[in-house]
Amino acid sequence: VVGPGLIVSNVDNDAGGIYTYAQAGAKYGNAVLWSLIPMTIALYVSLEMCSRMGAFTGKGLSDLIREEFGFRVTFFLMAAILLVNLGNVMAEFTGVFWASENMGVNRFISVPIAAVAVWVLVVQGTAKWVERIFLTFCLVYFSYVISAFLAKPDWLVALLHLFPPHLMQYVPRAREFMQVPKFDAQYAVILAALVGTTIAPWQHFYLQAAVVEKRVGPRQYPTTRNDVIVGSVSCMVIVFFIIVCTAATLYAQGIHDIADAGTAAIALRPLAGKLASLLFSIGLLNASLFAASILPLSTSYVVCEALGFESGIDRKFGEAKIFYALYTALIFLGAFLVLALGKFANTILLWSQVLNGFLLPPVLIFVLILVNRRDLMGDNVNKKGFNWVAWISTIAMIALTLVVAYTSIHDLFAHPAS
Repeated sequence: VVGPGLIVSNVDNDAGGIYTYAQAGAKYGNAVLWSLIPMTIALYVSLEMCSRMGAFTGKGLSDLIREEFGFRVTFFLMAAILLVNLGNVMAEFTGVFWASENMGVNRFISVPIAAVAVWVLVVQGTAKWVERIFLTFCLVYFSYVISAFLAKPDWLVALLHLFPPHLMQYVPRAREFMQVPKFDAQYAVILAALVGTTIAPWQHFYLQAAVVEKRVGPRQYPTTRNDVIVGSVSCMVIVFFIIVCTAATLYAQGIHDIADAGTAAIALRPLAGKLASLLFSIGLLNASLFAASILPLSTSYVVCEALGFESGIDRKFGEAKIFYALYTALIFLGAFLVLALGKFANTILLWSQVLNGFLLPPVLIFVLILVNRRDLMGDNVNKKGFNWVAWISTIAMIALTLVVAYTSIHDLFAHPAS
C-alpha cells in the first residue's frame, strides 16, 4: 500500500526539474521559495484524486477515460502521451550524460549502461523488488540536503522566504532579510516553470495504475492517501534544498544563468567545495536513472490500459508482450536519440516541457470530471471544499503551464538551435 505516492511524487524531481530548480535559485535566490507551499497543496490535490479513483473503481485512468469519453478521444490522448513521454525519456538520458561527464565518464559509455540497467531492473525484477529499488532511489535525493548544508546558507533568511517576499517586505522585523524581485514577466515564467516541471501528466496515470496493480481498495485507501501526502511533502522538501543550495552559491556570486543541471554542479565546485559538487552530480544521476525507469513504465501502462492489452510489472514478459515491448522501445530509442543528437538533445528537453504544458490541462480536466461522477465514485466524489481547492489549483496550473508553453515556443523560434 505504501510506495506509489512517494515514488511518483519524487520521480518528477528529474533532470529537467533539477535544472529548473537550480536555475530558479541562481536567478532569483530565495525569492521563489514561497511558491513551494501552494505547489505542495496543488501536487497533493491532483495526485490524491487519482489514487482515490484507483482505489474505489479498481480501474486505471486511461481505462476510465476510454469508457467515459470514447475510444477516439482516448486514442488521440494516448498518442500525445506517447510522443511527449519519448521526449521526457530523452530528457532523462540527457541528465545521465550531464552527470556522468561531470564525474569523468564519457556519455557513450554511461548512457548505454544506464539504458541496459533500467531495462534489466524492471523486466527481470519482481514487482516488490522493483518497488524497493525505486524507494531506495528516493533516499538518494537527500544528497541535495547535504549539498545545501555544505553551501552554508543563511537558514533564517531561507525560512523567511517561505512566505511571499512581496508581502513580507511590509513586516518591520523581516524587511531587512527579504529579497524582493520585480514581479515581471521573467519572474512569472520562473514560477510557472516550477509548477510545470513539478506536476506532470504522466504522474496521474502511473499513480492510478500502481494503486490498481497493488489491489488497494476502500479499506486500505487511508494508508495510500497518507503515502501521497508524504510523497508530496518530501518532494517539495528536496526542491527547497536544491533552490537554497544554488541561491547560497550561484545567486550570491552573481551567476544568474546556467546552461543545464550539469553546469550547475560544475559551478558549485569552487563555491561550495568538491564534495557539494559531487553530491549534486550524484543526485542528478540518481534522478535521471529513476525517471528513466518510471517514465517508460507510465507510458506502457497508459497505452496498454487504453487499448485493452495486459499490463503490469507483476506479469512476466510472455504475459504482457506489448507492455514490455513499449517499455523496451522507449528506453533504447530515447537513449539512442540522445547519443545521436548530442548537444541538440537540450532542444528536445525544452520541447518535451512545452508539450507537457499543453497536455496537463486536458488530463486534469478529465480527472476532475471523472472524480465527481457519482455513478463511478458513489459517495467518494470530491467534497465541496476539496472541489473548490481542486478547481482553483487546476485553473492556476493550467494558466501557469500555458505561460511556460507560450514562452518556451517564443524562445525556440526567437533563438533557434544552431
